[in-house]
Amino acid sequence: MSSADPTDARLDDRTRWRAFAVCVAVAALTILDLSKVNVGLPSIEKSLDATSSSLQLIVAGYALAFGLALVPAGRLGDLKSRRALFIIGLVAFTVSSLLCAVAPTIEVLMVTRILQGFAAGTQMPQVIGLVQQLFRGPERGRAFGLFGAMIGISTALGPTIGGGLIAIGGEENGWRLLFWMNVPLGLVALFFAMRLLPKGVQGQAKDRELDIVGILLLGAAIITLMLPFVLTTGAGDSGARWLWLIAFVVFLGLFVRWEVRYKQQGKSPVVHFELFRLSSYRNGLSIVAVYFAAIPASFLMVTLFLQEGLGLSPLFAGMVSIPFAATSAVGSYIGGRIVDRVGRALVVFGLFMVVVGFVLLMLAAVLTPPEVTPWAMAGAFLVGGLGGGFVVSPNQTLTLAEIPVEQSGVAGSMQQLGQRVGTAIGTAVATSIFYGIVRGAAAGGSGGSRLDAYHDAFRSGTTFTVSLMALALVLAVGDLMVRRRAARGSA
Repeated sequence: MSSADPTDARLDDRTRWRAFAVCVAVAALTILDLSKVNVGLPSIEKSLDATSSSLQLIVAGYALAFGLALVPAGRLGDLKSRRALFIIGLVAFTVSSLLCAVAPTIEVLMVTRILQGFAAGTQMPQVIGLVQQLFRGPERGRAFGLFGAMIGISTALGPTIGGGLIAIGGEENGWRLLFWMNVPLGLVALFFAMRLLPKGVQGQAKDRELDIVGILLLGAAIITLMLPFVLTTGAGDSGARWLWLIAFVVFLGLFVRWEVRYKQQGKSPVVHFELFRLSSYRNGLSIVAVYFAAIPASFLMVTLFLQEGLGLSPLFAGMVSIPFAATSAVGSYIGGRIVDRVGRALVVFGLFMVVVGFVLLMLAAVLTPPEVTPWAMAGAFLVGGLGGGFVVSPNQTLTLAEIPVEQSGVAGSMQQLGQRVGTAIGTAVATSIFYGIVRGAAAGGSGGSRLDAYHDAFRSGTTFTVSLMALALVLAVGDLMVRRRAARGSA
């Protein structure tokens, strides 16, 4: 047992919760960077004379690098030291943010943004692993509840913060403040991380060898899976990009075969496939992947509709999602405290509320007068946000409940990877639907108004994402039934 184990008397409650505060603050900073940079793309385009392809790579490169780093970093943290990997990732994130802020050309910005994605993907598995390591039982549920609240706030407030920084810095160079913001915050977090995070090595001596071949094969599989989706813009993309999925199938097959043989040799593979025999883990991963295919895509369409359809500024368009952040934080906090008693039924109820909230959001967007629409959509977000708070952190607690602490980093990173892959796929499809309808209306010269085209686009795109939310609800109901049958069988 490592010196960082929560049963160690040297780690009292105050020490553990202070370490948790550092972890959740850095996770929030990382997630914030996913959402706030999107509103800065027009500013980057003007400042650096960027093309639409370059702007797409700034977004896609970060997401791809983030997903690529997750599992190897989680495995390294499990075997070596989560504290060391956390600090390395935080230093790299801060430095790459500085390089992004001073980037003289779009090419430099693209490279440094990819580096920033790798750094973020290195940090996040350590956060999940440390929470698993520091807490047990109801305390773990409360910790994940607070974690989910901060993540929900960061996701929803990202566009508002980004719009505000652009307003302060100016339309042309305001985007640089989006990255400068990370530098002082990263330095402060680094100071506290070095002082408060628990030291110790998790892995046992026989697990010291790192499966390099497995990591490379998994990385190739992740790249070839995500690439065709993150490069989808909805603007006449080449169909040849889908050929990457053939390579994904090949690399995935090679990865599975290699991992099985590696395990048979008595070595420790990158991914322990026996984890997927746990229905709680397997079902939880499925739910979160489908859910995250819907939620970020929905937020993106809201931003597009409000800015391009209604003509709102980035700042005010971002403020519409503030109610989601507020109620999501409340839901996550409450959910974290009661998930041990209520179980999967809490996630089912939360997903039902999410479906209702986003149906109301769609109706508010297409049925209300333009001057009322932002306010009506903000009201719908109150319902969806509370439901979302009952989904993310309780599902995380339930998914990882049976995972051994020594494998919690890689198990958590697989969950994060599911989120990133789901986000890439959902955003690609929703964007194609949205822009396909808008451009089709413009090219066809239909008699309807420009706003009518955006109404149709938002309704169709949101119908797709709500369908994904309903699928996540079905999966959660299925897992609830499995758990109840198991409980009756054991009784």
